[in-house]
Order: sequence, then structure tokens, then C-alpha cells
Amino acid sequence: MIKFIFTNALRHVSSAAKSSAAHNIHFLQIHPFSSSLKSLQNPKIQHPFTVTYLIKSCGFSAEVAISASKRVNFESPKRPNSVLAFFKNNEFTKTQISNVIKKYPQLLISDPNKTLLPKIEFLKSKGVSAKDVARIMSTSAFAVRSLENLIIPSFNFCSNLLRSEEKTIAAIKRCAMLLSLDNLTHVTPNIEILREASVPNAHVISSFLKQPRPFMMRSNEFRQIVEDVEKMGFDPSKGSFLRAIHVLRAVSKSTWEKKVEVYKKWGWTKDEILVAFKLFPDCMRVSEDKINRVMDFAINQIGWESSVIARRPVLISLSFEKRILPRFAIYRVLSSKGIIKTKGISSTTLSISEKLFLEKFVMRYREEAPELLKLYKE
Repeated sequence: MIKFIFTNALRHVSSAAKSSAAHNIHFLQIHPFSSSLKSLQNPKIQHPFTVTYLIKSCGFSAEVAISASKRVNFESPKRPNSVLAFFKNNEFTKTQISNVIKKYPQLLISDPNKTLLPKIEFLKSKGVSAKDVARIMSTSAFAVRSLENLIIPSFNFCSNLLRSEEKTIAAIKRCAMLLSLDNLTHVTPNIEILREASVPNAHVISSFLKQPRPFMMRSNEFRQIVEDVEKMGFDPSKGSFLRAIHVLRAVSKSTWEKKVEVYKKWGWTKDEILVAFKLFPDCMRVSEDKINRVMDFAINQIGWESSVIARRPVLISLSFEKRILPRFAIYRVLSSKGIIKTKGISSTTLSISEKLFLEKFVMRYREEAPELLKLYKE
């Protein structure tokens, strides 16, 4: 009986190169396509040596290499080789090296010990690991920014705001752009906008630490989002106010409208959608496929009204395979044995913590149903 229940529930889970040249560094595996090689035969291509080098040593396509060669040109591999070796020796992956050179090909003719090493040493002196240094440099403009004029002032700005170098490093790991922009120009005005809206300073600091990117928006755009959140009736003293700002920044107007249509398809009214957004703003960031799967299961398998989800929209974000399905299956087992008498599983049962669920619905009945823990883990 138990295996049948689990099997039946599981039906609703959807199934979810080498080239070498004597004068080049070969730590990257390169597989030029014939189309790339054919493109290089075009006599109109300027700087053919540079283009060939970028393809063979940096893994670029012919199109990207030709574009990059318009910003950098060299006739000897000596300096580019030293730059690539520098990156490799500092624990950059092949992909990270390719990404950095693709964005800033001019680095190939720089002296890495003068342009890059001081920046790397600065981050390491603050406790940033070599792995995180490589990620920061490959995902932002950090490599080409001035250490004295921008990077150090930006670090100090964040450190003063967060009152901790450790927290500053955590924020930088989440958004490397913090060290690539003038924070006095970008971040400070947006913080003032939030304070004008009566958002508690503690919430502002906490939000900046956890999700710095919205604070680097253009101030006019940021102010518009803040005003939209105010019009929706969010309380600026609550954490959901800032969460709503993050969501509206991340979700385009067209995407928002698509999500609205999906929720309407399942019976939600405009008012219910707004209420759900105010209760759990991230309900508008969940994919359309996820919304449909949860709604379908909740309505057609559990037997809930769609309004149940509207009143507890956090359920939309729960893992279907790791949370909703196994908990429902456990409930079905307990119900089939007559251990619990409730008419149906409650939304609270799906949303409570893992520890509490195990205590209330698995360990509590280990004598009556000793197989539950094994089945739940499986």
C-alpha cells in the first residue's frame, strides 16, 4: 500500500579541443572549427597574428577574436603568454581566463605584475581567497579599474557602511561590481531614497549586505520602484518592503504580466495576486513552469482551492520533489493507516521547517509506521 502511494505520487514529478604552436601556452584546450579557420583566410582581416593567437590560446571563436583584435594588437606571443601564465598561476580557470580576456583584451599587452598583481594582493590582504579573487576579477571590471582611485575607496565605503571588513567581503562576493563603480555616485543616493521613505537603517544595511546589486541602479529608476512599492501598500518598516524592491528590479514588465496571466489561469483575482505579492514578493520570480506544477498538484491532487495558495504564496517557492511531494506522500501513508484523522493535508504541513515536520509526522509515529523515515529519505 505504501509503495503504491509513493509510486502514484511520483508520477507527478517531471523528468527533469586540441591545437598547439611552439611559441604559445597550451594550458587551454582549443578546438578551432573549420569555419573559424576559413574566416582567417580572409585577406581583409587586420592583425592576423593576434586573431590566430586569440583563437588558439584563449579559445575564442573567429568572430570574437576578430572583434577583440580591433582593441588589441601584437606580433609576438611573449607578453600575452606571460599574462595567461599569470592568470593560471593565480588559480584562474580556463573559462575565467577566457572571460576576462574577452572583456578586456588589452590586458594581453599589459605587465601583469604592475596592472593585476597589486589588485590581487589587495583582496588577499583582506582575507579573500584565491578562488574568490579569480571569480571577482572574471565577473566584473575589477581588472581594469584603478586600485588607488576606485577599488580601495569603494572597499572603504562599503566597510564604513557595513561597519565590518568581513561583511564587506561577503557583499563583494555576492556582487563584485561593488569594487568597479563609484559608490558615492551610485549607492549613496539610493540609500538616501530609502531613508526618505522611512525604511529603518538596520533594514537598509542588511539588504545592502545580502543583495547589493539593486543599490547600484540609476537613482531615477530606483526612486520609481520605491514609489511603486509604496503605492502597492507595503509597510516601509517591514522587511518585505525591500524584498519587493529587489523583485521589481529583477522582473521586467513583460515577465510580470506573464506571471499575472498564469495566476489568473488558476483562478486568482488581481486583488489576490497583489495580496500574495505583499505576503511573499518572490512569488513573482518563480518560473511559470513551477507555478503551474505546484498549482496543478495542489488543486488536482491535494484538492485545495487556488485561494489556499494565494493566502500562503510561499508554497509556490517550495521544492516540488524535495518538499511538497514527499510530505504529501507521508501524509497519505499516515492517513491510509488511520494514524491521522484530518480530512486533508494542511498548507502549514508543507511549509513548516524540515526539523519540525520530521518530529511531528515521522519520528512521532516511528512505532506505528517504522518505515516512514526510510521512505521519506528515499
